[in-house]
Amino acid sequence: MAPLRFSANVSWLFPELPGLAARLQAAGRSGFKAAEVGWPYAEPPEVLARVAQEAGLQLVLINTPPGDREKGEMGLAAVPGRQAAFREGLEQAVLYAKALGCPRIHLMAGRVPQGADRAAVRSEMETVFLENLRHAAGVLAQENLVGLLEPINTRVTDAQYFLDTPQQAAAILQKVGRPNLQLQMIMDGNLTGNIREFLPIVGHVQVAQVPGRGEPDSPGELNFPYLFQLLEDEGYKGFVGCEYQPQGDTVEGLSWLRSYWDRRGNP
Repeated sequence: MAPLRFSANVSWLFPELPGLAARLQAAGRSGFKAAEVGWPYAEPPEVLARVAQEAGLQLVLINTPPGDREKGEMGLAAVPGRQAAFREGLEQAVLYAKALGCPRIHLMAGRVPQGADRAAVRSEMETVFLENLRHAAGVLAQENLVGLLEPINTRVTDAQYFLDTPQQAAAILQKVGRPNLQLQMIMDGNLTGNIREFLPIVGHVQVAQVPGRGEPDSPGELNFPYLFQLLEDEGYKGFVGCEYQPQGDTVEGLSWLRSYWDRRGNP
């Protein structure tokens, strides 16, 4: 059983540092060999690529642009009437991914429109999502890239997000039927069952403690040593993204990861 490979999500980690370049450098100094970033678009891709290389980091994941954040948008792939904007954002994401040597792009589904009833718009949003995903799969295949679908917890994280369970995401992936689209798994409920059921279609995993979204060893509901062992036992080969809110100094809070590396090695 190979040890897990962890990536630093520099959109979340090292918040005491002012920009992505400084955070990437800090991740490299902290022992990470991989990093991910939600939205890298405020920085020129060539600059981020150079900094990552100098820090000894592989970039493993970025997101498609969120859309108009001031209007409450959080991704566009399933949002009716925003197909052109999604496809434009996808092209930008592909340019960044190529420049960064990043093999995966999270195709953000987006939120149920403000004031709309989720059940009433579900069918229309799924139709839009399927159309955009088929388009994205073709674009990504030309560049040998993988697209990821991430369900976001509507009970804790984002009440309006369209894609909210791994079951829903898996069903959509099956309908699209493209091998370069995979599931991005967050640690939701029924973890043992979900990991065993969905791991064959998982391209990326992200971790944070529940409910406070702190470090894996911070107080909370999840037993991460058990979950990490389960991922190893099930043969997971992808990256585990550290997408949590540090409860104090980021580096001091990485003691859980240094302990893992001491025990299992840092591949």
